[in-house]
Amino acid sequence: MSICKGGIAALVLLGLWEMAAQVFADNLLFVGPVGIISHIWANLGLLGRATSTTTQNAALGFIWGNLAAGIMASVVIVFPRAERVISSAALVIFCLPLVATGPILRVISGPGDVPQIALAALAVYYTTFLALRVGLRAMPANWSDLMSVYGRGAITSLVTIRARASLPYLFVGLQIAAPAAFLGAMIGEFTGAERGLGVLTLRAMRSLDVEATWSLAIISAAMAMLLYALVGRLGRWLVGYAPDIILSPPRSMGHKRWRGIIETLGAAVLLILFWQITMDLADLNRFFAKRPADVLSYLRSDADARATLLSALAQTTAATIPGYIAGLVLGAALAMAVILLPKASGVVLPVAVALRAIPIITTAPLIVLALGRGAVGTIAVIAIMIFFPTFVACLQGLRQTPRQVTDLFRSYGTGPITVLCLAQIPTMLPAFFAAAKMAVPAAILAVTTTEWLVTGKGIGLLVALTSTTSNYNMLWSCILATTLLAVGMYAVVVWLERVILSKYASEQVI
Repeated sequence: MSICKGGIAALVLLGLWEMAAQVFADNLLFVGPVGIISHIWANLGLLGRATSTTTQNAALGFIWGNLAAGIMASVVIVFPRAERVISSAALVIFCLPLVATGPILRVISGPGDVPQIALAALAVYYTTFLALRVGLRAMPANWSDLMSVYGRGAITSLVTIRARASLPYLFVGLQIAAPAAFLGAMIGEFTGAERGLGVLTLRAMRSLDVEATWSLAIISAAMAMLLYALVGRLGRWLVGYAPDIILSPPRSMGHKRWRGIIETLGAAVLLILFWQITMDLADLNRFFAKRPADVLSYLRSDADARATLLSALAQTTAATIPGYIAGLVLGAALAMAVILLPKASGVVLPVAVALRAIPIITTAPLIVLALGRGAVGTIAVIAIMIFFPTFVACLQGLRQTPRQVTDLFRSYGTGPITVLCLAQIPTMLPAFFAAAKMAVPAAILAVTTTEWLVTGKGIGLLVALTSTTSNYNMLWSCILATTLLAVGMYAVVVWLERVILSKYASEQVI
């Protein structure tokens, strides 16, 4: 019966969509289902081959990225003192703007699928790492006490106890990663690939072929939604247990402040050394593979370049922060609405997945042209980019509230809003902050992509200009600037997380 209702609702929406396309037939940006289906049918062979290529690259990147995430999360749990270094390195690498690293990877690797697979892996590993790390820590204290009583070490506890406790969070990370892998693979195809959906999208945008652009967006969204659904189904099949109550005493964070600062500075030094050493060991040409000293010398000696970079960074920051906050608020609010109105999930979830699954490189021009090339259009693109992982993570966090807790509230006649505020939102907080950390690099990617393709402002414009003129000094300076912006935003989120979770979920704080 529910499938029948869903099919009827889908047909009604398609009908309304086609009617709107006929009414606004003069609008060059709007295409109805009939036009999209006609284009796909006329180019079925070409689109099928391109979809196969992009899917293969995205799948390989998805596998490699998530394997790296699993290894990093396991190391962090077994060796807690290594967390800050590993997390900092993972963050910095994830914060590297794909629109800037793609051309560099293409120059280094040459023709082939390496940039597509690498960018797909870079787009997914950090989201899974954060979600899995939260899940591996979501273990009741009595479980770890029992393992200690029997003399079991950290590795045994990881394999037998923590891995099981982490499954709900792991599959949330994998679900968020599935659409991101497609986006990474398509951006990799933008850098000079010979085939794939990204190549066709670039051609369609350059020729202003709106039907092709919509068709490619729908195909990409359909494939990403399919992967999202498959991962979700697998997760529901494997996670067949209710969450346990986790009781942990609040922690005082004052004595760890200086240790955190020292560890962060140490991680920064190690990353700079890693940058220098890897470039030297690979013996990469300094013309395009700049070292830290090269970038600092360039910025110190060229005042005009420094002023240009700072001006572009200010424009990017002014759009990033409002869009970031709007996306977080929208995602968390939608998750709470679904909890209060469970029947709304049948409408909200497909729309949310579709908005995230459609690659930002195809939606950004349409959104900006509809809302204008000013701040509103860019902020809307950023909010749409990051609200989906926030929505999925917060929804899973709200659903992790132990049944015993909600039953206790309801036995006293407590209403659903009170239960949400006093029980479910505190349970959601670890997932919310994990999503907030995931969203920082995603916001940077969204704003730089929009600036690169549409608005002609900020760091995104500088990346586009410098990559075409082979000004690698400025290109590496843009990478450094956006990375510092992301690290700064991330540091604020981590500080808020530690302050709040030390009271509400202290098992997540080390």
